[in-house]
Amino acid sequence: MPADLVATLTASRVLVDVGRSLREGFFMFWATLWALVLGFTLSGAVQAFVSKEQMQARLGDHRPAAVGRAAGFGMVSSSCSYAASAMAKSLFAKGADFVAAMVFMIASTNLVIELGLVLLVLLGWQFMVAEFIGGPIMIVLVALLGGYVFRRPLVEAARRRLSGGGGGKDDHAAMAGVSPERQQQLEQAAWSTKLRSPSAWSDAAGYSVADVTMLRRELVIGYLVAGFLAVLVPNQVWNALFVHGHGFWTNVENALVGPIIAVLSWVCSVGNVPLAAALWSGGISFGGVISFIFADLIAMPLILIYRKFYGNRLTVRVVGLFYVTMATAGLATGGLFGLFHAIPARRTFKVTSAHVEWNYTTYLNIVFLAVALGVWWLARHKDRFGGGAGYALDPVCGMQVRVADAPASVTVGGTGYWFCSDRCRDRFVADPERHGSGGTSRPTIPDDPSTGDAATAVDPVCGMTVERATAAARRSVDGRRFWFCGPGCAGAFDADPAYHGPTLVDGAHSDPAAQGNEP
Repeated sequence: MPADLVATLTASRVLVDVGRSLREGFFMFWATLWALVLGFTLSGAVQAFVSKEQMQARLGDHRPAAVGRAAGFGMVSSSCSYAASAMAKSLFAKGADFVAAMVFMIASTNLVIELGLVLLVLLGWQFMVAEFIGGPIMIVLVALLGGYVFRRPLVEAARRRLSGGGGGKDDHAAMAGVSPERQQQLEQAAWSTKLRSPSAWSDAAGYSVADVTMLRRELVIGYLVAGFLAVLVPNQVWNALFVHGHGFWTNVENALVGPIIAVLSWVCSVGNVPLAAALWSGGISFGGVISFIFADLIAMPLILIYRKFYGNRLTVRVVGLFYVTMATAGLATGGLFGLFHAIPARRTFKVTSAHVEWNYTTYLNIVFLAVALGVWWLARHKDRFGGGAGYALDPVCGMQVRVADAPASVTVGGTGYWFCSDRCRDRFVADPERHGSGGTSRPTIPDDPSTGDAATAVDPVCGMTVERATAAARRSVDGRRFWFCGPGCAGAFDADPAYHGPTLVDGAHSDPAAQGNEP
C-alpha cells in the first residue's frame, strides 16, 4: 500500500476519533447542563443572600442535627458534581462547618432522584436502591471521621483562601463585583427585600458568573478528556484492572479499585453511569460498580477544583477520606445485597447512543439555558440595577475590577473605564470604539444628590438612598457634599470624583486629607 495512502487513512481515522470524542464529550455536557446552571445559580444566591451567622447557626458544626440538615439540603439541590462542588464551597465560605459542607456535596451527588432514575433505566432497580443505601453510609463515615481528618488549621487556612484574594484573575470577590460593604448590606437586609430586589439578584448573578469563570478551564478539560477516554480507551482496559473468581477478596479488590477507575476516567456526575454499566457487563462485582459510581466526587476534574478552592494539603485529605468512605460504602452495600440475595443476575445492558432526544433532559436544558442567559445578562448589567457598587467592568476581558484600586484606568469622551491590567488598557486605547460599548456607564444623579428629603441623599456611586445622619462616609468637593452607603463607595468616589460627580469642575479630584465632615 502506498505510503501516502496509509498516511491519508491514518489521518482520516484520527479525525474520525477526534470527532467522536468531541461528540461524546458534548453529550456528557448536554446530560448535565441543566444541573450545572441550577447549581451555579443556587451557589450565587447563597453567596449573596445568606449571612455567615445564618449559615453557622444551621451548619456551623458536624453534630447529627447539622449533618442531617446538610444532607437534606443536598438531596434537594443539583445532582451535578461540578455544581455541587461550587455550592459546597459557597456554604463553607459563608461559615458552614467543613465536614457539613462535604456531607452536603455527597448528598447532592448521591441521594438525588435524577441519578436514581438514570440507574434504574440503565442498570435496574437494585443499583438505584444501592445508591440510596450507600449514600447514607458515606455520610455517616464522613461525619464520624471528618473531625479527625480535617484539622482546624487547614480548614481555617482554606476559609481564608476563599475569603481573601489579591485582585488577580482568580480573585473571586473581584470577579463577582460585590464589595464587602455591599455584601454586608445584602446579608443584613430582610429576605422579603432581597428576593424582590433587582440589585440583589444582579449581585447574586455576579457571584454565579464568577464561579463559572473561575472553573471554566477545569470544566472544559473535564468534559473533553472524558469524551476522549470514552472513545479511545476500550472497556476491556478498565476491566483488566479488576480481579475475578476469588470470592470475598474479589469483592474487596473491586471495591478498592472502583474509585481509582473513577479518578482515571475523568468522568463525573451522571456521565459515569454508562461506564459503570460497561464495567458491570464486563464482570465487575456489584460492590465494585457501586464504589465506582460513588466516586464521581474524586474524578480528576473535581480534584483540580478542590485544589483551586482549598489548597493542596486539604485537598489531599478530602480525596483520601472520600476514597476510604466510598470504597467502604461500596463493599458494605455489596455485602448487604449479597446477604439478602438481591444482587442482579443479568449483566447485559443497553445504553442509548448519544443524540439529543425530546426527553426531560432536553426540556430542562431549554428552560435552564434561558435561566443562564438571564443570569449572564443580570451580571453584565448590574450597574443598571444598583448592584456592583464600587466595581466596574473591564471592557476588554469582561472581568470585574475594584474601582478604588484598579491596576489601570482611562477616560475617553467623558466616560471612565477601569481595567484588570495594563495589557487590557493598552488594547482598549488602541481601539476604544471596538471595546467602548462594554465599559461601565457613567451613573446619573441629580446636581444636588438629594432625594428631596433633607434627611436622605443618593450615594453617587451605587445610587442607593442613604440617611445623611447615619451615612457610613461623607465627602465634600468644591463646596458640594456627598453621602455614601459604605467605605467601598466612598473609596470609588475618591478614585475619580469627576466621574461620579457630574457637575464637578472637569479634572477635579478629591483629597482625602481635605475632605470635610459636615452632615
